[in-house]
Amino acid sequence: MTTRPLRADARRNVEAILEAATTTLARDPDASVNDIARAAGVGRVTLYAHFESRAALLAAVVARAMRDSEASLRDVDLSGDPAAALVRLVDATWAVTLRYGALVVAAERSLPAEEMAAAHSEPRERARRLLDHGRRLGRFRSDLSVSWLVTTMHAVTHAAASSVYAGELAADEAAPAIAATMLGLLTPPGQVVPDVDELRGAR
Repeated sequence: MTTRPLRADARRNVEAILEAATTTLARDPDASVNDIARAAGVGRVTLYAHFESRAALLAAVVARAMRDSEASLRDVDLSGDPAAALVRLVDATWAVTLRYGALVVAAERSLPAEEMAAAHSEPRERARRLLDHGRRLGRFRSDLSVSWLVTTMHAVTHAAASSVYAGELAADEAAPAIAATMLGLLTPPGQVVPDVDELRGAR
């Protein structure tokens, strides 16, 4: 079966809905379909004509956000000292996470774990390559699996987003907290944990 291309007005509606959903959910992870439709300037019927459920809309919003995020993260310099590169990656990742605000919280509440994992496949692969590089140089510990370390980094970043949304952590304190937490975990036993501020700007 061939899917017909959307008409220009339908494409505009879809883009308006996705943009409104991104903005609305970034402010309020519990925003309803009515809230999103109102922000997009369309009716519920129009919204449901393009997205069969709130979950389907959220999945499309997350996919769009991840595409935009990947474009931002692709150029992060991961050369040089792996610990300094980790700080740069955390800073860039947090800037993207902050841009989408509570959308992260909404996605974790509503989307199946397998959809969230698929959406984060490229960021996880980037982190894995960096961790592998750091382990080869003896900069990061090798007694824990890379997959576990990547999962932990992902979990710490999302925990920071939830803490900022809950008012438990200031937004400008999140990236240093994530980096310090990960460096504390990644530094091989017996070695001194690097200082995040000293690593900023290092190569």
